[in-house]
This record gives sequence, C-alpha cells and structure tokens, in this order.
Amino acid sequence: IRWGTLYNFRFDSNKPPVATNATIGFFKTGAPVTVAILGPNACDQLPSPTPAPSSTPTPGPAAKALNLSTRMRVLTDENVGIGGLIVTGTVPKQVLIRAIGPSLAQAGVSGALADTVLELHGPNGFVTITNDNWRDTQEAAIMATGIPPTNDLESAIVATLDVGSYTAIVRGKNNTTGVGLIEAYDLNPAAFTRLANISTRAFVGTGSDIVIAGFILGQDPGNPTIVLRGLGPSLTQTGVANPLSDPTLQLRDGNGALLMSNNNWPDDPSQSLTLIAWNLEPQDIHEAALVVIPPPGVYTALLSGVNNTTGVGLVEVYELGPH
Repeated sequence: IRWGTLYNFRFDSNKPPVATNATIGFFKTGAPVTVAILGPNACDQLPSPTPAPSSTPTPGPAAKALNLSTRMRVLTDENVGIGGLIVTGTVPKQVLIRAIGPSLAQAGVSGALADTVLELHGPNGFVTITNDNWRDTQEAAIMATGIPPTNDLESAIVATLDVGSYTAIVRGKNNTTGVGLIEAYDLNPAAFTRLANISTRAFVGTGSDIVIAGFILGQDPGNPTIVLRGLGPSLTQTGVANPLSDPTLQLRDGNGALLMSNNNWPDDPSQSLTLIAWNLEPQDIHEAALVVIPPPGVYTALLSGVNNTTGVGLVEVYELGPH
C-alpha cells in the first residue's frame, strides 16, 4: 500500500476485525468503508463516498478563474517558462496570453528579461502561434482587450481555443535569460466554458527567484473549490533532469497576508481526502497541495524549495466548480 491511496473494505460480520498493529479502528459493520493511508500511523475512515467526479468536471455557473500570472526566472533549454492551460466546456474560449519582461523593471524587478518570445502550442491539428513583439501581427486585437503589454519588446497572443490542452512557452530572444512573467487571461468569462486548469513550469530559485503565481477569481455567483499543487520530484517522469526535490507552497491574499501553507500534501488528512476524491493527489509525498474555497479576489501562490533548495518546479491552479 502507499500513502495517499483510498482502499475499500466491507465487513459483514457482527464484529469488526481485530487490529494487530493499530492499523484498523472503529469500522462500521455491514457497510463498506473507505480507508485513506495518509502517513505513518495515520489512518482515517469514513463512509464510502459517492463515485468521485472526473478530474475534468462538468462546468456550471460559478465564480471563475479569470487569469493566472506567474513570475519566474526564465533560463534556457528545459528551464524556459512553460505555461499550461486546459479549456473545458462546450464552446471555444477566447484568451489573451502575455509574456512580460522589460516592463518588470518599472516594478522594481532587477534582472528582468530584456526581450521575450512567446509560443502557443495546442492539440493535434492546432497550428502553433509564435510572437516576438506584440505589435507585429495582432496589434489591433490585443489593444481591443484593454490590457496590451506596456513595452513593445514584450509578447502577446489573442486566440480562440477549442476545448483541449494548450502550452505557452516563454523564452528570451537569442537565448537571453532573466525574470519574466507569463499570463493567461479569460476574455469571455460569461461563456459556458472555463479554464479548469492553469499551470506554469519554471526553474525555482531562492529569494526573489522563487516562482510566484497570481490568480484572480471573478464575481460570478458561487465560490469554487480551488486546488493548488506544487510539484517537483514527479517531474522526472516527464524527462526533467533537475526537478525541485521538495517543494513547499504558500497561498496569500491580495494584501500579502498568509492564508495557508503546505509542505507535504499528506500532512493534512481532510485535504488529502479531497485531493484523492478528485484524482488530484500528487504522485510524490514530498510534493505540496492546498484545497481552498476562497471568495472572489486576488490571490498569490508562492512555490519554493524546502531549505532553499532549487530546481525545476510546477505550480498548478485547478478550479473544481462551486462547493
């Protein structure tokens, strides 16, 4: 057995089984129960749940994640900035994706990426879109969004995306490096389609070079359940040679106040059960996750390494719909 896994048992006798190593306790007879193995000597039981919803839930009217912006150090090769987004629903979704660099200096960021290049990749049949300077090809459409980049050397793409998974890559022109910002904006939040998952993979440094992901929840009725994940060790399965060995995750509000934090996702039993029910438990116990039902507003997730370790990490934001 492994930590973070649900096991189903049914006991039909009048007496529950005897636990020899304090691993079974207080089971109801004549009814199935579910056991979650959450850590050493930590075993919780609860009545068998209704079938778990799919990890790609059916969309409905709820508060929606309107954008995600992630600040990270953009390096070269596998350490460029990689943003992912999943569009779920029944109709296409219009989005704006921006890669920001030079204008970060105005916000006091030192070592900002001098000239960004942005690529958008999609499922089979999708033609890759590339942009160097945002005024080059889609200036009118980008201006119409009301949020164009403020520096002509920054990149942006407006695209109407069918349901599916997409990847945005930000790099420095001519393999330059520096601090960059990748952003995804939902341009039609009222549509019966949503960005159910937004993620960013980048090199996680220390100090100001940790990965900082901000997201905004809109003012639609109902508060969604948000799952945040900070991954590192499991990235080796996708060929990452230098993953963050032990990520830690913080959630802060728009004023910078700490709301929640997590180091190893099995640490919180109630959160662990929610993650497992949605098939969103990280694959490695050293990875981090948070489950929260926040009101509409601005939030920031900070991904760093325990004891200032560094490496490639992945921060993800899942919107599961109203609770």
